[in-house]
Amino acid sequence: MFDRFESGERAILVHVDFPAEIDREDLSELKLLVSSAGVETLGVVTASRSTPSSRYFVGSGKAEEIADHVKLLDANIVIFNHSLSPTQERNLEKLCQCRVLDRTGLILDIFAQRARTHEGKLQVELAQLRHISTRLVRGWTHLERQKGGIGLRGPGETQLETDRRLIRGRIKNILGRLEKVQKQREQGRRARQRAEIPTVSLVGYTNAGKSTLFNKITESHVYAADQLFATLDPTLRKLELADVGSIILADTVGFIRHLPHELVAAFKATLQETQEADLLLHVIDVADERQAENMHQVQEVLHEIGADEVPQLLICNKIDKLDDGLARIDTDDQGMPIRVWLSAQSGAGIDLLQQALVQRLRPQMVDVSLRIPPSMGKLRGKLYAMKSVTAEETREDGQLALKVRMSAVDWQRLSKHVAKEYGDTLQGFVE
Repeated sequence: MFDRFESGERAILVHVDFPAEIDREDLSELKLLVSSAGVETLGVVTASRSTPSSRYFVGSGKAEEIADHVKLLDANIVIFNHSLSPTQERNLEKLCQCRVLDRTGLILDIFAQRARTHEGKLQVELAQLRHISTRLVRGWTHLERQKGGIGLRGPGETQLETDRRLIRGRIKNILGRLEKVQKQREQGRRARQRAEIPTVSLVGYTNAGKSTLFNKITESHVYAADQLFATLDPTLRKLELADVGSIILADTVGFIRHLPHELVAAFKATLQETQEADLLLHVIDVADERQAENMHQVQEVLHEIGADEVPQLLICNKIDKLDDGLARIDTDDQGMPIRVWLSAQSGAGIDLLQQALVQRLRPQMVDVSLRIPPSMGKLRGKLYAMKSVTAEETREDGQLALKVRMSAVDWQRLSKHVAKEYGDTLQGFVE
């Protein structure tokens, strides 16, 4: 469909320093992204500019230097650490005689490699189509239908217009399928809300250790690796906490500075797990010298998706890489946990995280002593199934004396069940 150079895996990286903070990118992060994409870095070209050039993004002299590096090192792709316009990409490809990729295209490529589920693949394809729809600058000019003469007059549609129409149709098809997925997710969320099961979502900068922490807490085997965007498809697991009961823990895609808008739009259904969570576990790599900057980027993305109002518990991960890394909980003036220091890799501080989760999520608890007749064995069995019985003894008259502890929500739910089953309120059995 596109008259473009073939992509390759031998890359020249281009990084430009800008004085404005909003335009700055991190070269070391680009190298990590390239490594995550499975591309070999042959060389790096750096430059400094006040503003991008409209023709090549860099100056014409620097563009010639990039082309020389491509020939000298036999590279087959040039990767810019910035977003390029379609015209800049086209001009650079013509000059360098190889494929040119910008930061957004690189991230989309990594996402395409990582997608495993049907939903994830649809979301990535949607983001890619939206991205390349602005780059339909050539196409099959030799097949254009606007020709003169008898028998050669077509419908007046160029190949470029045909490509655009096909892409629009495919985008519409994907949006319809993703809408069905979103409805299924909403049904699941409504079911959890009816059951009043709290949802806790892991968020953080990419490669902060979210999946490793997720595996450690839930004893799962979600793919985790020391690379950017190791996790793409969201994973949900049920977790049991003392005094809280069941909670749903969600592992989500990592954030990154200047996250492409195509991705934010395409992953709307996935990011909704973060929007509607009861608590966000903001995982921070405390061994990263850019942790403050990364935290700011995460907050910006949370604001963009409308999740910045959800309560957060900061998780200071990778304390095993610090000289004085001690597992501990930091609390506010009311004694409520606001920060947990731990190592997901070694497991140090995981018990403290569970303790902090209980304190943040613990509902109002009910402690009562019940006296029930032997004929109500089903109620006794239900109390044990709810793991609410803390003590039991049989009285001389044969009645059972039970000490129970449960959440106020479970107490109300059980009261309705008892009233329906036995025609009496649960309060009638309290000693």
